[in-house]
Amino acid sequence: ESLHEIQKQVNDLWQNLLYPVTRGNDTDGMIYATCEMKPSSKIDADKPQVTGQVLFRQSYSYGRLEALFYLDGFPLDNNQSCRAIHIHELGDLSNGCDSTGGHYNPFRVNHPRHPGDFGNFLPKEGKIRKYKTNLFATVFGPYSIMGRSVVIHEQEDDMGKGNNKASLENGNAGKRLACCVIGISNKNLWEEKLPEVMDKKKR
Repeated sequence: ESLHEIQKQVNDLWQNLLYPVTRGNDTDGMIYATCEMKPSSKIDADKPQVTGQVLFRQSYSYGRLEALFYLDGFPLDNNQSCRAIHIHELGDLSNGCDSTGGHYNPFRVNHPRHPGDFGNFLPKEGKIRKYKTNLFATVFGPYSIMGRSVVIHEQEDDMGKGNNKASLENGNAGKRLACCVIGISNKNLWEEKLPEVMDKKKR
């Protein structure tokens, strides 16, 4: 039992040294993060101008990641296809969303098994309102997504079934419509947005 306790302390120390994100005293052991979505400066003016937030929450330090997708600016017609959303390697927006690198893929596996392959989202009435739990990405430790980016693509993710190289790298999801960099936040945004997202889910 004492060996188990020592192992836990060593692991906590290791995680904190590698990525010092620790829980706040007022957040019930949770870490909160936000990503303020902006349209890519590289897309044509006639493409959807997507704004909003992707919010994250995770219990320190072994909980599974939860995410809220609160996005606006999609076409209002409901006959459109789904949009792929992924975490990309870099938090670099110097060249619009084109400078965010490829999918964040620390384990060098094929798509769609990257930690931030969130799948496809179907906009309704120009909006995406979605709550996802039990995600494989994490805000803790050496594989943290903090400081990386979330990218919304123009097309649907083929989930690695496209029988070509690009399918196994990025799901043939097409151009990058909008992106943002993930940073630590307080819990207020999450608590503000969650009721609306859950309400939309019920309807």
